Amino acid sequence: MPTFYPLSDYVAADGLISYGANLSESWRQAGIYVGKILKGAKPGELPIMQSSKFELAINLKTAKVLGLTVPPGLLARADVVID
Repeated sequence: MPTFYPLSDYVAADGLISYGANLSESWRQAGIYVGKILKGAKPGELPIMQSSKFELAINLKTAKVLGLTVPPGLLARADVVID
């Protein structure tokens, strides 16, 4: 069954496609929060940070098994393509 995932790890484990926040960027932002809190900032007063870097991953091997054709435009936009 074709499935859409939030993390590229699922695509690496033979999932079809994922689109979501880049985990490295999310951890970096968490580190910024921790640094501010350790310097005395109150957590409730910190601004909300949203990921600005998103990642599209496609597994062509899984698409082939499912009998799906991935449009060239979608492949061109993908950050990670697994053959």
